[in-house]
Order: sequence, then C-alpha cells, then structure tokens
Amino acid sequence: MDKHTVLLIVDLINPFDFKDAEKLYDASYSCAQQIAKLKDTMQEKGYPVIYVNDNYGHWKSEFTQLYHYIVENELPGSPIATLLKPSEHEYSVLKPQFSGFFATPLDMLLKRMEAKTLIITGVVGNMCIEFTANDAYMLGYHLIIPRDGFASFTEQEYQQSLTHFEEILKADTRSIEELMS
Repeated sequence: MDKHTVLLIVDLINPFDFKDAEKLYDASYSCAQQIAKLKDTMQEKGYPVIYVNDNYGHWKSEFTQLYHYIVENELPGSPIATLLKPSEHEYSVLKPQFSGFFATPLDMLLKRMEAKTLIITGVVGNMCIEFTANDAYMLGYHLIIPRDGFASFTEQEYQQSLTHFEEILKADTRSIEELMS
C-alpha cells in the first residue's frame, strides 16, 4: 500500500432488515471484523477511508443519520454498524443503486485524493461489490478486493465473485491479514 491507496467500505452500515438478511449476516459480521482491523491500520497510517453506502430509500437523509437510525433503533445490522462506526475523519458517499460510482461523486473525490489503488470491501460480493469493482476497473484503478473482506448470500455466489475479481478484474485478493503484514 502507498499514499495513493483508499479503503472503500461498501454497504456495511446496513439495517439488515430485508428478506433473507439472515443468510448474509454471519458472513457479513465475520468480514466486518476483519475490515475493522484494516480500517484501524489504514487510519493509523493516514490513508483515507470512504463509506460507500446505499441510502435504503431514505432520500432525505445523510450518512450519519443512517448510522444513528440503525444503531439507535437496534436494528439487526446494529452490531456491524457499531463495529465499523465511522469517525469524523472518514468520508461517505450515498449511492442510489449497486455501483458506488453510478450517480455519485465518488470518482471525483478519488481523483482529488489522487487515488490509484482501491481496497474494496463490504457486501454483497456479486452485487454492489462487483458493480463498484467493475466501474473502478473501467476507470483505471488498481483493485484490491480481500477474499475475507466481502460477503455474499451463498458460498457459490461468493466463489463466482472471487473468480470474477481475480480473472476478469485482475484484482489482488490476498487476505486482510496478508495486506497488513
């Protein structure tokens, strides 16, 4: 990692109150624990962290309101949100659909940061992570998508995403521990 590296945390500030959320929750909590360690390391070294998050239909809210709504109402996603609690030094981008780049200022923010490498983490591997990673690849960013830094609903979907990241997007998929060492 160098000074042009940025950590993206995608959709983990999440109510987890949707249909079939229980199928995703355990894997999401496990990867959130690893992401929290990476986030701490990134902060210690002065690297930027950006939360790229769905607005979950709350079109009049902003990111900190979403975080507080989840935690204060003790929604199922509250433990993950608490684990990854955003700090005042971190950035956030609310997205209307799957990709963190679609109809958001993310690329402009990354260009201002002079980002060259993106570490993309979060949920769901074959949806928002994949759409965001595809766009990042098309925009010329080098990708790191740690194998223990994203979750999918099923093992098959997880494996398909991992293969896509490695073979199509040429992403570095080392574990978070390997990245930090």
